[in-house]
Amino acid sequence: MNETDFVGARLGAFVAGTDALPPQVLHEGKRSLVNFFGCAIGSGRAAACDTLVRVLGAFGAGGKSTLLGRPDRLDPPEAAFVNAVSANLLDYDDTHLRTVIHPTAPVAAPVLAVAEARGRTGRAVLEAFVLGAEIECRVGNAVSPQHYARGWHITATCGVFGAAAAVARLLGLSPEPTWHALGIAASQSAGVVENLATAAKNVGVGSAARNGILAALLAEAGYAAAPAALEGQLGWAQASGGGDGWGEAMAALGTRWELLDNTYKPYPCGIVMHAVIDACLALRQQHGIVAEQIAAVTVQGNALLLARGDRVVNNERDARVSIQHCAAVALLYGRAGTREFTQAAALDREVAQLRRKVTAVLAAEMPVGAATVALDLADGRRLAHTVLAARGSRESPLTDRDLTEKATASMGDAGLAANAAPLIERLWALERETDLRGLMRLTRSNTG
Repeated sequence: MNETDFVGARLGAFVAGTDALPPQVLHEGKRSLVNFFGCAIGSGRAAACDTLVRVLGAFGAGGKSTLLGRPDRLDPPEAAFVNAVSANLLDYDDTHLRTVIHPTAPVAAPVLAVAEARGRTGRAVLEAFVLGAEIECRVGNAVSPQHYARGWHITATCGVFGAAAAVARLLGLSPEPTWHALGIAASQSAGVVENLATAAKNVGVGSAARNGILAALLAEAGYAAAPAALEGQLGWAQASGGGDGWGEAMAALGTRWELLDNTYKPYPCGIVMHAVIDACLALRQQHGIVAEQIAAVTVQGNALLLARGDRVVNNERDARVSIQHCAAVALLYGRAGTREFTQAAALDREVAQLRRKVTAVLAAEMPVGAATVALDLADGRRLAHTVLAARGSRESPLTDRDLTEKATASMGDAGLAANAAPLIERLWALERETDLRGLMRLTRSNTG
């Protein structure tokens, strides 16, 4: 078999040898990074991140890499772990719809941590991120949908390949060690869907970021992996749920870009719930509905919506993947931001009372991402609204201004409102940054 017949060899050559990235792909990379910084900084002081810093800091604090939204610093692998978790924590990050991978958290976090420690430029960061995200999503394409259906959390399992590729590019590795970095990553790919409603879900995403750094550093130091570690009979894809999609996944490499199919969330919850929120907000606005008028709420959606979101809410994690909670807060408050998905909101008596009036019903003919909400009112009227393309979808995307406003609001919630405008302005011009360390200083909280 020729070297070019191996999937890892082709991907390694692509990552190491691609020089001219299309302007629209670079711009989409900046959109992804603006969204990432907002999400990560907004969650940087969350209790889950406090715990991570306390545990990881015990092995050696005072490193070279910033923790977004925090005063702390850790070594690059640990910083990448924490920043990937914080970006993914609130289900507010981006989504590659074909695979349901959240591309940016496990790839941007290691790139930023290594770039800060080694003094890399903004252009190098942007190119490394874009190429890493491309590898992550194409590996995901090769095993979707059976991989996720078998219980693998695809953001974590495929994120490690994107992280390894991105850091290899940032380190300037040639095609062969980049190939080996991907093979080493295959031995570090993990994360299960069963853990989605717990903090263990985020551990998988953090591990993908950290392990990607390790894979690239080991490859840089001379470690080798099996040539067919990704696609072989006993390789990663076959072991983790079938890998018959490599032909399509590798097609048009370098001319068709998966990042251009990335989407961004206007609401911090499961993406299949967004149409439910849109429909509820529309009904409330168009008809002046108040909660006291509502006798019953019926949400119709396809099997994926019901499988992911028809659940009892016991805490804020349940709330972020609950049809009932999403409908209740949208109808009750007329909004669905981060405050509507906190523990306090999950346990609020009025919200819980309205949640109990919400019933989810299967509408098998409805496409993924769509929903119909019907309100039965106390005066006997029935009002309904259908959303086929939720806000933030490819059909109704968030604009650059939307992403700027989202990141600004998240930084304000984190107490960094004064830094938001200068940071975001620099992110939109990231390719002009000569040293990432100045930019990263704008992300740090000054309070301990």
